[in-house]
Amino acid sequence: MKNDAPMSVNKCIKALLLLFAFSACSNGVSENGDSLATFEHNEPTNLADKEVVVGAAQFDQYLELLKGKKVALVANQTTVVNDTHLVDLLLLKDVEVVKVFAPEHGFRGTADAGEHVASGIDTKTGLPLISLYGSNKKPSPEQLENVDVLVFDIQDVGARFYTYLSTLHYILEAAGEQQKEVVVLDRPNPNIQWVDGPILEEKHKSFVGMHTIPVLHGMTLGELAKMMVNEGWLKGKVKPKFTVIPCENYSRAKSYNIPIAPSPNLPNDVSIFLYPSLCLFEGTTVGVGRGTDFPFQAWGSPVYKGEMTFEFTPQPNVGAKHPRFKGKACYGEDLRTFPKENVNGFDLTWLMKAYENHPKKERFFKSFFTLLAGTEKLQKQIEKGMTAEAIRATWQKGLEDFKTQRKPYLLYHE
Repeated sequence: MKNDAPMSVNKCIKALLLLFAFSACSNGVSENGDSLATFEHNEPTNLADKEVVVGAAQFDQYLELLKGKKVALVANQTTVVNDTHLVDLLLLKDVEVVKVFAPEHGFRGTADAGEHVASGIDTKTGLPLISLYGSNKKPSPEQLENVDVLVFDIQDVGARFYTYLSTLHYILEAAGEQQKEVVVLDRPNPNIQWVDGPILEEKHKSFVGMHTIPVLHGMTLGELAKMMVNEGWLKGKVKPKFTVIPCENYSRAKSYNIPIAPSPNLPNDVSIFLYPSLCLFEGTTVGVGRGTDFPFQAWGSPVYKGEMTFEFTPQPNVGAKHPRFKGKACYGEDLRTFPKENVNGFDLTWLMKAYENHPKKERFFKSFFTLLAGTEKLQKQIEKGMTAEAIRATWQKGLEDFKTQRKPYLLYHE
């Protein structure tokens, strides 16, 4: 497979895309530094009525950074501006995109969690498509040999174990090692109001938790990019030259509904708000509704028959080809109508309820739970019978320290 799309293919693509041309505008201002772009915003006193403009839509802020350079796009199905994929728009604007890197779930976002994502050719653009999941989580020197700048634009949900953050880490790290530039096009965090949950311990680092931050960090990926580089979290403390294009008309107090599902099993706002709390079930023997129309909006298992009244039966579907308890009746709790205003950050309510009612508690937790929690303490605290309030109290000092640590990297007002 060639590393570059033939020039004739790109020209044909551009000609077709002219049929769908549109323009986007923004008044953002950026100032490039050696390793970091610093942005000064004159925030309106009231952003409530102003539409959020994501970084990708602000072409006047970053096209100059791409002019005359070979570009690799790190993207998935959320990499969209006004219903058009960014790769198409960049080609239309005569940016020389030479390849696409895809994270977990793939470029079009249909792969299962943890499923191998194959590399190949994007059928729409003809561009080489390289997976950054499985054994190839970090771009190799060979994969970056014909690349000058990497453009990262992926919608996150604000949870430490959501792996798009880990992909960003490896993009920055590889760029620093190979002297490549990075442009991070920021998008809002739908869970930005929360800083909550246990902080990951160094010894439990993995692809589902690479940084010593809480489960809910309350930061955008653009802010975390600044923090990763300047806190020395990248291997060898490398400092790539990178630019963050912030969102316009966005603040930490502003709610944001993601227009495109960020992954197959987070289909709506309810699942996105509950995901940080329910994801820890993935480290237990209880399911979270994969294989139904309401993943991460329920929990249950066959063992709760007679204990719980809500029933569901997982079946293979898009994003859950082999769901836990396939074809078996599960009993648990339906959270589809759980009020958003009642979401309490990283909520232990459902996890502890499931543990307390499990008939064989010694089989409830799996080793993966510690990687998701980022610490062995949480499992031990639950097994000891500590209350949720007592457990939460053990996090508070660490959370306050983290808030202080992250403050220099925040791009948006409270």
